[in-house]
This record gives sequence, C-alpha cells and structure tokens, in this order.
Amino acid sequence: MRNLTKAIGIGLLLVSSTMFGQNSSNYVSKVWVADQGDGTYKNPILYADYSDPDACRVGDDYYMTSSSFGCLPALQILHSKDLVNWTIIGAAVPHALPPVVSPERPEHGNRVWAPAIRHHDGEFYIFWGDPDQGAFMVKAKDPAGPWSEPVLVKEGKGIIDTCPLWDEDGKVYMVYAYAGSRAGLKSVITICELNADATKAITPGRIIFDGHEAHQTCEGPKFFKKDGYYYIFHPAGGVATGWQVVLRSKNVYGPYEEKIVMAQGDTDINGPHQGAWVDTPNGEDWFLHFQDVGAYGRIVHLQPMKWVNGWPVIGNDKNGDGCGEPVLRHKKPNVGKTYPIQTPQESDEFDGFTMSPQWQWHGNSNEMWAYFAGDKGFARLYSYPVLEDYKSLWDVPNLMLQKTPADNFTATMKLTFSPDKRYAGERTGLVVMGLDYAGLILENTTEGLVLSQVECKKADRGGTEVVNTTLPLIDNTIYLRVKFTDTGKKVGKGDGTDMIVMCDFSYSLNGKKFIPMGKSFQAREGKWIGAKVGTFCTRPFMKTNDGGWSDIDWFRITPNK
Repeated sequence: MRNLTKAIGIGLLLVSSTMFGQNSSNYVSKVWVADQGDGTYKNPILYADYSDPDACRVGDDYYMTSSSFGCLPALQILHSKDLVNWTIIGAAVPHALPPVVSPERPEHGNRVWAPAIRHHDGEFYIFWGDPDQGAFMVKAKDPAGPWSEPVLVKEGKGIIDTCPLWDEDGKVYMVYAYAGSRAGLKSVITICELNADATKAITPGRIIFDGHEAHQTCEGPKFFKKDGYYYIFHPAGGVATGWQVVLRSKNVYGPYEEKIVMAQGDTDINGPHQGAWVDTPNGEDWFLHFQDVGAYGRIVHLQPMKWVNGWPVIGNDKNGDGCGEPVLRHKKPNVGKTYPIQTPQESDEFDGFTMSPQWQWHGNSNEMWAYFAGDKGFARLYSYPVLEDYKSLWDVPNLMLQKTPADNFTATMKLTFSPDKRYAGERTGLVVMGLDYAGLILENTTEGLVLSQVECKKADRGGTEVVNTTLPLIDNTIYLRVKFTDTGKKVGKGDGTDMIVMCDFSYSLNGKKFIPMGKSFQAREGKWIGAKVGTFCTRPFMKTNDGGWSDIDWFRITPNK
C-alpha cells in the first residue's frame, strides 16, 4: 500500500507540473478557502458545483469525483490529504462520452449521473449511470489517468446512481436506482450481481428497498460492508429538501432495516444528503455531501460521523436520537499531520499546453476547438461554426466554462479577437451560462467590431438572445468582467435553491478603468448543474474552410470590490 501511495504521489506531481502548466497542487483561491488555518474548517469545503460527490481513501490519500452530466472532460478527479483541502488532478473521461453525437450538440442534464469511485485490488473504478443507456464503468491504475474507455456494464433505460461492492467471497454486486423520467419508476433501490471483472451484470436486478411511503425519491445509493452488515447509504426526499437514509442487512438482498441519520434540523443547510462515507488512517469517520443552493449548484460539505449501536450518526446529534444535523464549522480531520492549504484551480494564465483541469466544454470535445500555446501564454479558441438550427448559445458545445467558486466573486478576462474579415458574424466574449444566460459579446459585423451586453431568458426552452446595449470598438484587445453577488434575498419556497444571485458586467480598454455595461442579470442554474462562467468563439453556419480566433491571455477570479 505504501509503494502504491508513493507511486501515485509521483504521478500527481508529474501531471501537475507538465500537463497543466501552472503548479495546480499549490493553487489557493482568493474567494473561498475552507481551511481556517487554526485547525478548523468551515462548510462548505467546496463552494462549487461538485454535485453528488463520492470519495474513497487509498493509504493517506483521498480521491473524489462527482456528477458531470454532459460536460467534458467528464468525471473530474479531485485529490486531498485531509478531506478539507482539494485540488483537481484530472478527469476519468477526458474527451467524449459514448456514443459520440454528430453533429456536435450539448446534452444538457444527460450522461453522467451520481458516480461512485472505489479502489479494489490495485485499481481505481468509477461507476455511473447514464439515464438513457445504463450503467458504465471506467478503471485506472493511477487516479490522475489514463483511464480505460467506458464499458457498458448493464444496459437499461433509467438506470442511474450506480455503486459496486466487492464481497469477501469474491462476488461483486452493484446497487443502483431508477430515474422516473426514463424508467417510469423511481423511489426504489435495486441490486444485481456482476462478473468477477466488474464489466458485466450476470443477474437481473432485484428491488431490495421501496421508499414510496417513507422515503420518496430515494436514489444515489452507496454500498458498503462493515462488521458483517451490508450498508446502503442513500438520500431521499428530493435534491433541495431531502434527508440522508442508511439501510442495513446481514443479507445482501435484504430485508433491510432503515434509519434517517442526517437531516436539516434547525440549520440553514437544506437537503443535506447524497455523498461519501470515508475514514482516516487514525480511525475517524467522515461524510461528504452536497447542498443545493440554486444558481451556484450543489456545493460540498464535510460532516463528522460516528458509529452508534451499528448505525452511523452524521453531523451534530443534539438530542441523541441518532439523527444528526449539519455543522458549519468543525475541527479538521485527524490525519496525523498538517498539510498546506490548497483549493481547486480557478484563475488561469494559460501557460500550459493543455486545457487546465477546471475548464469543461459544454459537450463532447473536438480537437479543432482550441490551441493551448503555453510557450506564448495564451489559449487560442478558433471560431467554430454553430449548428444549422442554432437558436442561441444554449446550442453551442464549444463553450469553455468553469464552475462558480464562491458566493461572491469577480471574473475578469483579457482577450484579443482576430475574426476573419471576409465574413460577418464571428463572436467571442465572456458568458454566464445557465437556463438563462448573459454576457459581453464581441462580434465582427459588416460595419466593424462591436461589443454588446446580451441576455437570453429561457434559453433551455428556445428563448431568443436580446441585446441590451452595444458600442463600436476600434481596438480588438479588451478586458471583460462580471461580478457575482449573493444578494442574501430569496424568493419562492425558501429551500436554498431560490437564492437571488446578481451579475453585473463591465469592460475596460486598458485593464485599469472598468466601465459598467448593460443590465444586471439574475443568474440561474443550468440543467442539473450550477451556473458556469467562461468564454467561447463561434462563427455562423456556412460553408467556409477557415475562420478567425480569439486569444485568451488570462482569466482571473478575484474578490468583489
């Protein structure tokens, strides 16, 4: 185990120093740091949309992945030594999810749902459910990659949220749930047996738990075995309003006892559930889960956990009934030593030769979209033609976006736009993307280069992009900025998913004086993901053999002023 851990550590060092340019393992956010530097941490440990987190420990190292839906690279892999400080080390599916769709088109809300990451017999495995195809698996010797090509383990419409278990007798099982939107059934938990290689289901699934009466929308199961019991941790009650349930049985197929082990209680942490039980080498137990906060997606919390009479208790059990509630601040896990503060990467100087790991395309990626010129210090995005039936940026897969990293922050970028002057309609700029979107867009027109502040309401339903204000430009180098502000106000149900987040745009011609432009925009979540921020470069659908490009000098995340 020590040799494996050492080898993995060397691999991570090589990846961070050669693949991503800047030393990703040393990045510290300027807008959200969970480690308080005094032996405690604050929740959320990640104020970013790592939805449905799952994690495992190998030696002294922790590895986490999460739902990525239709965004690529998919299944981003995060690494930590203490469960509080995390950095991105790669992705299990770097380029395309099967089947590759042509023409290229985003698959909003589809593809990768609620993965599970496990380590068995020297290899890492990730299982996930694709609601339209079935259960997939990839594996790797090194969590930083390379990972194997996805294998369809069990075909079936509506199979989601899959998790394997290797039993002591050599048998392999997989637990999963169903998406009602595809299967016509939900709120049940199912188990099937896999072959020894965990590449194929060899038995039909058997429903082992029905949550319709007491635990509606039960899903996201995670499979464990401890002290002769099979344990299934699963959420219920819905993403924004649910609770954490644990099932246990001496028999893999049940019958299972049930118990609620964590709920919102008197806290402001709505819907605390769906996550990972991990332990430390010193014997402590911890639980990672998400909280749905609407526009910012599903952010990650870390809760203390303990075992009482054969049941886990997660969070703070104030009244001793075995059901805890989330904590906002706590002593850090005891992992034997103190590690440096680090956070997932955000700002990017584009000094690497591949895309830095915080970025994701909005669909299966295409090698012709971008050139990462690390020796020159920029990323060049080539204008790529939109689809013939293009309606708005909702239909564009070559949006290069990243998760929002905090409740309040500013994103600023410097770019130089070099459109092909033979054609009008090439566009680039800064965009905040969700079910609604807005941005600062540069476009070459028949009358020259213009900058516009645009927005599109109900983009997911075919909404039309409108221009709020526009101005002509002479210089093609410009600085674009958006300021995200959590107003502290809410509308609707008050469950956390209705927080009002406002975005204000500005631009500068010299990088010093920024001029407000357009209207304030209320950010909205995307399809099962939080709002994302980033850039793009497109041209109209037409038969040309080349186009222009946008050179992104840098993209920086800073505190609001």
